[in-house]
Amino acid sequence: MGKLFFHNITPAVLDPIFGLTVQFDADKRPNKINLGVGQYRNDQLITPVLESVKLAETFLLREEESKEYLPIAGDSAYLNRVGALVFGEFFWTREGARVSRIQTLGGTGALRIGGDFLKQEVGEKVAISDPTWPNHRGVFTRCGMVVKAYPYYDIRLQTLEFDRMVQYLKNLTPGTAVILHACCHNPTGADLSMDQWKILLKLFKENGLLPFFDFAYQGFGISLEEDAKVIRLFAAEGMEMLVACSHSKNFGLYSERIGALYVVSESAKITEAVQSKLKIIVRTNYSNPPRHGAAIVAHILSEPVFRKMWEQEVEGMRSRIEKMRGLLVEALTTRSLKRNYLYLSDRVGMFCFSGLKKAEVERLQKEFAIYMPLDGRINIAGLSEENLLTVVDAITEVIS
Repeated sequence: MGKLFFHNITPAVLDPIFGLTVQFDADKRPNKINLGVGQYRNDQLITPVLESVKLAETFLLREEESKEYLPIAGDSAYLNRVGALVFGEFFWTREGARVSRIQTLGGTGALRIGGDFLKQEVGEKVAISDPTWPNHRGVFTRCGMVVKAYPYYDIRLQTLEFDRMVQYLKNLTPGTAVILHACCHNPTGADLSMDQWKILLKLFKENGLLPFFDFAYQGFGISLEEDAKVIRLFAAEGMEMLVACSHSKNFGLYSERIGALYVVSESAKITEAVQSKLKIIVRTNYSNPPRHGAAIVAHILSEPVFRKMWEQEVEGMRSRIEKMRGLLVEALTTRSLKRNYLYLSDRVGMFCFSGLKKAEVERLQKEFAIYMPLDGRINIAGLSEENLLTVVDAITEVIS
């Protein structure tokens, strides 16, 4: 045997969300409940294929003639239609030449391409919210960036910490990129008001900070249009910025890994240079993005009948989440007088904090086969009318 190269490698720590799914799948108890998985679930607790997607795939199956490579930047029809969906038709028509665009491997891929671009061309400093989606820190650390966390949410009091957030951001070095959840903040479900966003816009302008929006849940907050308002506000004010989009959620295309990165620059000339840099990053990473998911989204957004159907399906998913949140608050308030759960009524999107402590979460898993991350974050879409009272009764049992 020759020299050994891998014998000193130790196992990596499991990702907190996917690791939880591994534990859940291994649990043999028949009535187990997963409130940790980061996917939408319908009333039957499955992630459905949308009818609009099925119809679009039928069309593509009939009309598609080739499986040749996409360009490095991706499907131009997809990028254009999503650009209009995110930035609005008016801005996209008038100012789209100032926006570089790259199709990516999901929203995570958009964040990674954006992080690599920033590290290579802009600077190494990035700030993420505390708390945030756990992979934010991992992605930007892997890009070689210096990652700091700004105050956002007090888990103990279940309240936003906007004043502390503003004070922290004021002290950041000019040129720092700041990761912002455009809507449906993950994991808290607590979004800023439009007045608060306007305060941040003024601060970013005056202090030379670079906004980087993570836009994974368009349509899951208030509506497709309302959820994009923050991005459109910053764009209308001439801000340079990055936007990472995912279509895993609002199109249900989790396994297709379909997303996009948009970089808004001051001029079309600058955009050409930025686009060239983004394409080099893609070329030396995975070379070309996949075709199928982008073609589905492009077709749906281009055909009025399909688009209307899709918009109704997104509204249906959002409405189900809101319904289950309301039922959860009602049941918890009725059955448990030990804690106040009314704050949950003000949250939006799939995720929120349950207020459960680590030991209580561990008891839920051990004694009741109910799974969630140790910080007590729950996916509202993991609830159904069938399992709701089971979950509430178990929570009531374990809280101290």
